[in-house]
Amino acid sequence: MNSDIASLIAGWSEETADLLATLITFQSTVGNEQPVQEYLADYAGKLGLDPRLVPIHPNIESDEDYTLVPGHKGYEGRANLVITIPGTGGGRSIILNSHVDVVPAPKELFQRKIENGIVHGRGACDAKGNVVTILLALRALKEAGIRLRGDVIASFVIEEEAGGNGALSFIMDGHRADGVIVLESTDLNVASANRGAVWFDLGIEGKSTHMGRWREGVNAIEEMMEVIRILKDYEHHLVAESVGDPLFPDPAASVKVNIGMIEGGDWPSMVAGHCRIEGGIGFLPNKRLSDIRTEVREAIEHNAGEWAKKHYELAFKRLHNEAYGIPPDHPLAVTLRDSAQSEIFGMTASCDARLFWHRGGMPTVVFGPGKFPYAHANDEQISVRDIDLSARILAEFLEQWCGRAT
Repeated sequence: MNSDIASLIAGWSEETADLLATLITFQSTVGNEQPVQEYLADYAGKLGLDPRLVPIHPNIESDEDYTLVPGHKGYEGRANLVITIPGTGGGRSIILNSHVDVVPAPKELFQRKIENGIVHGRGACDAKGNVVTILLALRALKEAGIRLRGDVIASFVIEEEAGGNGALSFIMDGHRADGVIVLESTDLNVASANRGAVWFDLGIEGKSTHMGRWREGVNAIEEMMEVIRILKDYEHHLVAESVGDPLFPDPAASVKVNIGMIEGGDWPSMVAGHCRIEGGIGFLPNKRLSDIRTEVREAIEHNAGEWAKKHYELAFKRLHNEAYGIPPDHPLAVTLRDSAQSEIFGMTASCDARLFWHRGGMPTVVFGPGKFPYAHANDEQISVRDIDLSARILAEFLEQWCGRAT
């Protein structure tokens, strides 16, 4: 590992912790990202990195890969942050991507807290610690006077937590590279595949009557109970079809039909006239979103009772994240693994990586500091030491992948 890079990064550890603690104080939940983007742009500008705040693509809401966002109020005054470092020519290019939006949290999680080299708070590992990692690696290369032959494009996007619309906009703007690293918390391991996830909304209309005349009615809740059993049978089928992927040795840990919400009926002594459930389906790269949507509908059509088949409505309105995977022996995964001296695995969560692969057509891996169980947790935290190490790994990778200019 380059000793000059390592020395520079180690010397900035206090500043690194301070920067991350400051970023955490911005309550950058979905729709409220612009203040932290402007702060980052100013900080990156002072490092001489030429940042640009790029408005969200004007046609994004009509795009087939757009994800509906609850409470959405438009994109005016909101932007991605993009930093481009042109290479001298002849090397491979790379996109480094992470996100600035965070999930909601109690107010105390947006306060500065640094203890024993650990930064605490919402976004510490998901994913502001990863944003800091990118800046740290780029700063170190610049300060060490190292120029690369291939282009480096860093993108700090919005709305990852809501389904990836910031990354989608970045791709719609035409950005392409020979490889992409999406920085999320992987404990410094390299993920060459992600689980997919899709949310569903399923309703059944029954026939409401007084319970004293129940034979004249149709109980929508009871009809839904049978459909839920069918969905759980489909889960077993989906698990069985997912066996054999070496990146996901335990498919049952990732493949799931989850019933997350349910409501129905109007009164305890009435036969329920309606019932609705909402849930999510996790799946592996052996399936596409279109497969899941078709198979769920077919499971209901082939196995439900006659009433349910004629009186159900199924929709997939919101989250729709494809699974993705590149071969673990792909040069991008191997080069990063060798720099990190870590393992290649399949990630049991979804992130922006699948957009860069499916929509952008670019080889993509996921890598970064931080332990995944802390993401979204009330004790979210990250070690500054891990950020420093990941920045050193990233800088070394860039030299190997993009090539060092002489």
